[in-house]
Amino acid sequence: ALFFAGAANAAPEAYKIDSAHSFVNWSLRHVVAKASGTFNDVTGNITVDRDNLANSAIEAKINLLSVNSGLAKRDAHIKEKDYLDTEKFAEASFVSTKVVAKSATEGVITGNFTLHGVTKEIALPFNVLGFGKDPWGGERSGFEAKTTIKASDYGFGWGAKPNGPVGDDVEITLLIEGVKPSADKAKK
Repeated sequence: ALFFAGAANAAPEAYKIDSAHSFVNWSLRHVVAKASGTFNDVTGNITVDRDNLANSAIEAKINLLSVNSGLAKRDAHIKEKDYLDTEKFAEASFVSTKVVAKSATEGVITGNFTLHGVTKEIALPFNVLGFGKDPWGGERSGFEAKTTIKASDYGFGWGAKPNGPVGDDVEITLLIEGVKPSADKAKK
């Protein structure tokens, strides 16, 4: 999810995560190389206070069934009980608890990340990519964040095996685009 800053504005702004333009990319060690992919179904809400990032927040949900590693057979394997167990845990979520600005376009957002039935506090260093009008007359915001989590912290046994074929460190990059709800849509 996840971040905030930019040009001066008088009040916090609300954005919905545009799931068509938001992605959670991941990579981890596989044998002697790395495997990677994306979750392309991300939803949620962002509140941005460009004047005071401490008043910003995000809540996001990741549909784990949307995993795409570029190979359907591998995606099916990742969804199985040995890995994500999407039959039991089809969603991950993040709810922010604090934002600290390092500059007008960089900071760290801290919050509770729930995956595989386990909730842990994580910190996401983020960059504000910008704010502006889209070609359809709407207003958009863009953010990028990166972090690394330990699979074993979320109960994944494969991550705890020393020298196992799949690594414990999961590198995550969030590419989030928000769209401001229009006044006309809000009235409906």
